[in-house]
Amino acid sequence: MAQRQFDETLGDELRSVCRTTVGDELRSITYFTETEVEQLYLRSDLDRTADLVGFAELERSGFQADDLYRGSQLGDYRATIRMFENGYLTRVVVGGVGVWVTTDAMSIDRFEELAAALREVLQTRVGPTGES
Repeated sequence: MAQRQFDETLGDELRSVCRTTVGDELRSITYFTETEVEQLYLRSDLDRTADLVGFAELERSGFQADDLYRGSQLGDYRATIRMFENGYLTRVVVGGVGVWVTTDAMSIDRFEELAAALREVLQTRVGPTGES
């Protein structure tokens, strides 16, 4: 599978919606596909020690979520939120692309806003199949 060049305009849009939705609680933004992982933002007070490749391997499970949850009584899959001691991780996937965003603690309503904003950018920019 050929690796495609990352679209910086998409990166700018993702950074913008995250900063608008999350504000100062934003810790990091990472874009990923089946073969790529690219950190788009890391807050200056954080170390670059995260294993992005390892995180990406785990978060890629979201590519199957639409299929696995389709038809369930819960409705369509929208996002995954993971809780950690020092913050949260929100993952949104559309087709073959995804974004995970880490944040400090914040209200659940802001996570819903974040997931909706990320999904809108991904659907607009890469389409439902992940093709730009």
